[in-house]
Amino acid sequence: MRPLLHPRLINGPFGDPVLLISFLFENRSILFDLGDISSLSSKDILKTSHVFVSHTHMDHFSGFDRLLRLFLGRNKTLYLYGPEGIIQNVEGKLAGYTWNLVDHYKNSFSLIIIEIHSDRSFSRSYFCQNRFSSDEPIIEKPIQSVLVEGPSWTITAAILDHGIPSLAFSIEERFHVNIRKDRIKDMGLEVGPWITAFKQSLYSGKDPDSVFQVIIHNHPDLDKTYILGKLSQEIASISPGQKITYITDTLYSPENIEKIIDLAKKSDYLFIESAFLEADRHIAGKKHHLTAWQAGTLAAMAQVSQFTTFHYSPRYKDQEELLMAEAQMAYDELICQ
Repeated sequence: MRPLLHPRLINGPFGDPVLLISFLFENRSILFDLGDISSLSSKDILKTSHVFVSHTHMDHFSGFDRLLRLFLGRNKTLYLYGPEGIIQNVEGKLAGYTWNLVDHYKNSFSLIIIEIHSDRSFSRSYFCQNRFSSDEPIIEKPIQSVLVEGPSWTITAAILDHGIPSLAFSIEERFHVNIRKDRIKDMGLEVGPWITAFKQSLYSGKDPDSVFQVIIHNHPDLDKTYILGKLSQEIASISPGQKITYITDTLYSPENIEKIIDLAKKSDYLFIESAFLEADRHIAGKKHHLTAWQAGTLAAMAQVSQFTTFHYSPRYKDQEELLMAEAQMAYDELICQ
C-alpha cells in the first residue's frame, strides 16, 4: 500500500533544516522550514502550496528569496505560516527589492502570510501586480492548534520555547484510501481523474448510499453510475492515515516536553533536532536546543514508530554516528521498558 505523504529532508544533518513533503498522485508539496533550498529543483519548489516556518533565524528562513524568485510572474498563490513577527520579517524581505516593473506582469502571484500566536492568527495578503504593497488589511482570527485542513489531511502546530517562539508542526492524514487498480480493470473501467473525485467523496464523509458517477474523459460511452458505498467496497481499501511530525530548535523544558509529546503522539515518522551530545547538555540548554539523548527520549515518550534526527551542531562534524547512536539508545531504553 503506497503512502500518500512522502517526506524528505533536503539537506544533510549538518545543513539548514528543510523538510519537503510530497503528495502522491498530486502536483503538490509542502515545506517545513525554509533554510537553504538550492539543492531543490525548480520543479519541486513550484509544486509548493504551503510553507511552514518554525522561526526566522537565518538557517530556517534564508530560502525565502529563491522561493520568491521562482514564483514571480506565475499564476500561483503561496501560503506561508510562521510565528509571531513573521509578517514584519516578510515585509522586510519584500522591502529589500525594487518592484517598478511587476505591475506589467500578465500572470498574478499572491503571497499570503499567516502569523501564529497562542490563541489567534494574523494574516495579510501581498500581490505581485500591486508591488507587494502592505496596504492590505491584517485579518485577525481565533485559532487553536489546527492551521490548515485539507480534504484528506490536517496540519497542526505547537508553539515551543527557543528563547523566542518556535513552531513545531504535524501533518496527519485522516485515513488512507488505496485504490485496487486490478478491480477497476475487472469492472471495465479506466483509471482517470474520477478517482480523485471518488476519494474526495470518501474524505468529505459523503453518504455511502449516495450516487457517484464515474466519468471517463473522451469516452462518454464508458461512463457509469454506482452507489458510493458499494463502489468503495469494490475498488478501495481503507487504512489508518499517516502522521508526520517536525520538531526543531526547542529547549528541553517541562512545558515544551508536554507540548511535543501531545503534538507528536503516535506519529508514524518524527523528524526531530538533536543539536548536541548529552555530554554537552549545558550548552544545549544555554542555546535552547535539544541533545540527541533528549530527542530519542521524546520520540519514545511520544510513542512514534520511526524517527530521524537532524540539525547537528558543526562541532560534531564527522561524528554524526555518535549523535545518531545516542538518540537511538535513549529511544530503545525507554520504549523497551
